Amino acid sequence: MSERINNQIRASEVRVISNEGDNLGILSLKEALSKASSLGLDLIEISPNTNPPIVKIANYGKYKYEQNKKLKKAKAGAKTTETKSIQIKIGTGDNDLALKAKKSSEWLKEGHRIKIELFVSGRSKYMSPDFLKERLDRVLHLITENYKVSEPYKRGPKGPTITIEKEK
Repeated sequence: MSERINNQIRASEVRVISNEGDNLGILSLKEALSKASSLGLDLIEISPNTNPPIVKIANYGKYKYEQNKKLKKAKAGAKTTETKSIQIKIGTGDNDLALKAKKSSEWLKEGHRIKIELFVSGRSKYMSPDFLKERLDRVLHLITENYKVSEPYKRGPKGPTITIEKEK
């Protein structure tokens, strides 16, 4: 197995790391190969872009297993964020806005992004953009969690929208 891996190494000298993680220094490629074969292990190229390239003397199957294990652990630890959506209208009452703001605060605490849409219909579409922005701001003032604006006010098909996310 070591020959398949070793054929990929292009340099004449390599920095060798032992199976235990000790630095064995810079050796010629032939010396590194003979040391790996004498131990019954493979020579694995770890970092090909450094000068000289870094190789490790280890069991290739065990090395791949550990790499996959690290990758799975990293994926499991990664938290996916979702964009939640809240829709309000021009005439939405204060209590309804407070409920929507409370739910938004909970979502922000969980780490989700929130898209707040002001739904306008009929003649309301032709109202002053400043008035519509002020209506959208009513919800933002009620949100208790710290947030930052990730996407500023935009004119959407249903009306103006804004996207916020938790401030880090």
